[in-house]
Parts: sequence; structure tokens; C-alpha cells
Amino acid sequence: MPSSSGWPWPNGAPPDERDVCAGHPGGKVTNMTEHSPYIDFANLPVPAEGILATLFITVRKVARSRDFYSRVLGGTVVLEENPCMVKLANSWIIMNPGGPPTPDKPGISVVDYEPGDTTSIFLNLRVADIQACYEEWKAKGAEFVTPPIDRGAEMRCYIRDPDGYLIEVGQSTGLLHGKLAAKRPEDLPG
Repeated sequence: MPSSSGWPWPNGAPPDERDVCAGHPGGKVTNMTEHSPYIDFANLPVPAEGILATLFITVRKVARSRDFYSRVLGGTVVLEENPCMVKLANSWIIMNPGGPPTPDKPGISVVDYEPGDTTSIFLNLRVADIQACYEEWKAKGAEFVTPPIDRGAEMRCYIRDPDGYLIEVGQSTGLLHGKLAAKRPEDLPG
């Protein structure tokens, strides 16, 4: 099960000038002030080679979303803000408010997600024990659409984050024995 992240400081107290920032090149001393956001250099999503995937989401309130992904889902805060990065298992959620076009994306604005009854993309969290996650995360304030439902190949349920993003939580069950999800009529050829 996910554990608490120690937010905002891994040891429960802010570092001072004598603290060495783990993973910082050369182990240089950092001075954390209210103007310097917390950075966990050892867990930044920086591949040694090739690529790695992260998920960027536009959020209305960074602190609220940071709390959800770290405290409720058990992620580790890697970068406090601008943008906020939370390591969640073997991936990272990157979050920041929206904004106008920039030179590297001319004519494209990043806007707040408008939750509703439709979606075309969502985060999919695969868990070892869906019932335990459901109970723990619900106790921490996660809003589930339904409790876990047995779908044959898997048990799954959905939650929404503070900005309304849909998150699937699933545990493979029948799939481990070769049982696939039933095809829907709209999935069939023709």
C-alpha cells in the first residue's frame, strides 16, 4: 500500500543551510527559503538514456492537487511548484495552472479541464489490492464514482481528482488466467 509522503519535508522539518540536498550534483548545500520550492533531485524524471513518460495535468489549485496525489494516493513530492511534480509509483504527475500560448506552442493555450460526463483520456492506476486501495483512499477523502466492480478480466472503479480528472483504479484478476474483457458491440468489426 502507498505510504505517506512526508510532505512537505521528507524528515518532517524544513532543511536549513547545513542540509545537503540528496542527489544534488556534488552534494552541494542548498538553502531552502519560502522563495525556493522543495526539490527532490534524486527523484526528478530525468532519464539516463532514452525516454520516460510523465503525465501533465492542468490544475486550478496546485496545493490542493499536490495534496491529493501525495497524501491521498501516496505519491512523493519531487518538485513543490512551477511546475509541481509528484512521483506516483513508477511514473510522475506534473501539474501547473493553465496559460496562454508560448513561443514553443504558438497559438495553443493550456486551459483548465472542464469535468463532465465524457472524457477521452484518463490516468489508469494498476494496483495489487483494489479493495485495500479503495478503503484507504476513500478514508483519505478520495471521491469514488462506484466501489470496485468485478468485470471478469479485472476489478475496477473510478475516482475523480480535485479538478475532476477521471482516474481508473484496476486490479487484474481473470486476465491472469487468460480471461479477456468482453467485447462491446461497438468494438466488433463491421
